[in-house]
Amino acid sequence: MADGAFGLNPATKAATAAIWPKVRDHVTPLEWPAQAELIVEINRLKVERNAVILAHNYMTPDIFHGVGDYVGDSLGLAKEAAKSEAKVIVQAGVHFMAETSKILSPDKTVLIPDLRAGCSLAASITGADVRLIKARYPGLPVVTYVNTTADVKAETDICCTSANAVQVVEWAAKEWGVDRVILIPDEFLARNVAAQTSVGIIAWKGRCEVHERFTAADIAEMRAAYPGAEILAHPECPEEVLAASDFAGSTAAMSDYVTRRKPKQVVMVTECSMASNVAADSPDTRFIGPCNLCPHMKRITLENIRDCLLNMQFEVTVPEALIEPARLAVQRMVDLPPPEKPARYDLVRARHHVDVELI
Repeated sequence: MADGAFGLNPATKAATAAIWPKVRDHVTPLEWPAQAELIVEINRLKVERNAVILAHNYMTPDIFHGVGDYVGDSLGLAKEAAKSEAKVIVQAGVHFMAETSKILSPDKTVLIPDLRAGCSLAASITGADVRLIKARYPGLPVVTYVNTTADVKAETDICCTSANAVQVVEWAAKEWGVDRVILIPDEFLARNVAAQTSVGIIAWKGRCEVHERFTAADIAEMRAAYPGAEILAHPECPEEVLAASDFAGSTAAMSDYVTRRKPKQVVMVTECSMASNVAADSPDTRFIGPCNLCPHMKRITLENIRDCLLNMQFEVTVPEALIEPARLAVQRMVDLPPPEKPARYDLVRARHHVDVELI
């Protein structure tokens, strides 16, 4: 790509030289100059505002590789939000993630580029729902997926992510001295966790609109079309999808699987941008669909990240009464010893039906 062929000046080209190889399969040379200028402007504004950008794995490659200071899954971002010395946190993700950053860093300004970036799973349950659940099952610990609002976290004993859900469930059962745990709100995550532990699971019928659409038929079609491909599924998918896959784990576990094993062909059964971002660091692996787009994640763009920092707009706040109880639930999760390697879901166990009590 020549310096002036599409309006890319030499200074911008130099500043983005390391980024272009990682996004070139997803951005045309015609689009790149405008995106490169935005990346340069955003990175300048971050310095001026003493800001960092937390970019989730489901962000598009231009954001993930271009402006993300910390990238990864929700557990990793929650930890980075707590450790960061920056005064401003920009959440390149969805609203519950920004709330989690505010909960862990109440003295910092937390911004989100688009207030409409929500989550079907987080919207499936409220704090009032959790209070009713606790009244129905007194004495049982409540383990809540981090993909929830602050008012739900405030009613929670400990949070979890897909990376550590089994670990957290087993810790909570031991800590409370019980044989059953409430795991909310993702029904499929709860069912898939139940197949990995002897702890009884009480679940809620919440679902991720991205992952619930995948079916075992999708996996069968991919195997027929690409018999050599290795299929990786996220535990928010239905149980039959995990049972039909070669590997199941969190976004961190899937990324680790690809970078360590270096499969020739791989199918990531999750949000589309996940494969795009892992592909940049896995040039010898061919990534094949299917994937589903998250409409909420895709509300975050370079343009509105720039505007967010430029105007210091769309601040995310959490009522003071909720911060401390919600922080305790998240901090308990963060303080647990990390697993030696990203958690995976044993697919031999996953092929066996385990009863889950659905509220």
